[in-house]
Amino acid sequence: MKIKFTWMAAVLGALVILGSAGAAQVSAADRFNDDACARKIFNEERALDRAIEHHGLHSRQADHARWDLQKTRDVCGPARYH
Repeated sequence: MKIKFTWMAAVLGALVILGSAGAAQVSAADRFNDDACARKIFNEERALDRAIEHHGLHSRQADHARWDLQKTRDVCGPARYH
């Protein structure tokens, strides 16, 4: 009886350790994706600012930059930008 309990405790402990390691890997991947999305959005916002500065607020280039920015925001998800 004691051997069975010890074995079950060891299995349960191993599952807890493996579960927490998996959660750490997922959060690291999410952090990388968040950083990548933030960088992409920042670059698209900068491109929009440059297009407006060089070509005007309602120019074809500014409209294209707005479209690119919206596309990037859609891909990254609404929670990833402000």
